[in-house]
Amino acid sequence: MGTELTLNVLWAALLGYGFGSIPFGLILTKMAGMGDVRSIGSGNIGATNVLRTGNKGLAAATLLLDLLKGFVPVYIASQLFWQDMGWTALFAVIGHCFPVWLKFKGGKGVATNAGVAFGLAWPLGLIYAGVWIAMLAIFRISSLAGMTAVLAAAVGAFAMGFVTPAKVLALIAVLIIWLHRENISRLFAGTEPKVGNKT
Repeated sequence: MGTELTLNVLWAALLGYGFGSIPFGLILTKMAGMGDVRSIGSGNIGATNVLRTGNKGLAAATLLLDLLKGFVPVYIASQLFWQDMGWTALFAVIGHCFPVWLKFKGGKGVATNAGVAFGLAWPLGLIYAGVWIAMLAIFRISSLAGMTAVLAAAVGAFAMGFVTPAKVLALIAVLIIWLHRENISRLFAGTEPKVGNKT
């Protein structure tokens, strides 16, 4: 029984990592003939940096695909080994942030974690999306909106009694906030760029 459990956890983690590590931002910009998105702005592969290319369509597509690569594996895991889907959720975000194909240098996980939240429990996804959109509309600072949404989803999971999702989202929140440490420094300094800026 122990071996079976270990194998389920391994498959759950590999499923999440496999989906999460697909660098859609890089793939889409290269296919569009816009070069390597890592050479501009923050150097990340996420939708916010893709937006700095000036192509809103590509940024929107990247956002949607990054969200789906969080949702789809968690949904699949819920059908195959639901008790271990927390590992799928965690490793989907880890895959996006540290993709083996890009020497473990990926994005910051905000959009992928939105998909994960929807996959774990749709009310948590709604909290995540609602806070993210509201904060972005008010402040126009992507990093602030993302970090606030990450924390809101984790707190919401605890408050609503989603025990396993709460633990997973709390771990992911720690990871995502750590990855945003430079953004946090710029927020305090008042130099964090707003959405629409190319720097």
